[in-house]
Amino acid sequence: MKMLNPTNEKIKLDIVSDVVCPWCYVGKKRLEEALATLGNPTDIDIEWHPFQLDPTIPQEGVDRKKYFIKKFGDEGRIRQMFDHLTNVGKEVGIDFKLDSIPNAINTFNLHKLLHVAGLEGFQPEAEEMLFKAYFSEGKDLQDLTVLTELFASYGWDTAKIRQIMDDEAIGLEVRKEIGHFQSLGVSGVPFFIINNTYGISGAQPASVFVEALTTVRNEMLQAIEGQVCGPEGC
Repeated sequence: MKMLNPTNEKIKLDIVSDVVCPWCYVGKKRLEEALATLGNPTDIDIEWHPFQLDPTIPQEGVDRKKYFIKKFGDEGRIRQMFDHLTNVGKEVGIDFKLDSIPNAINTFNLHKLLHVAGLEGFQPEAEEMLFKAYFSEGKDLQDLTVLTELFASYGWDTAKIRQIMDDEAIGLEVRKEIGHFQSLGVSGVPFFIINNTYGISGAQPASVFVEALTTVRNEMLQAIEGQVCGPEGC
């Protein structure tokens, strides 16, 4: 299926997400499946935005097992959640290794890094990199050495990462973004907003994204239709 676009107008797709949200990772993969179904259209501008599932977690993090038991209840329920996510992950190409996650972490500094990655043009790649590192590789994303290794391929060194995380102006921008989407009613992630009009909550099946994007494209085409002249007259 190809999305035909005879105009230069683009579809704006905003994704509100948190790095430690497994369903955000699933949603990303399902969106990618939808885009592939649509022929990987080049007329969709995707921008990621920050959200914190739990801003109360201290910067040093907390033990993952203790945190999950406190938040979700007994180990049996947590195991059911993990097994379900693992199965869903296999369907979309994610190798979830949830038992390997070292800590529950505060993601604010990671959103600062992603903010700058967006300014430098590799935000989607950075999102994927951090998702994979946390959920599939069991890496501690609070560890500066780990972050340096991850971002090295983009030319970032330890000094730059530390400078970004210490920059209060960047932190203010991240807080403004979080506040903005909360003011729009976003209380859970992932959340997808198309052309500032249509909202899709959760990691919906790829077919939902295909239908929504196709509908928006058709509406945009209808909006520009007008009277025309052809070989047979006007």
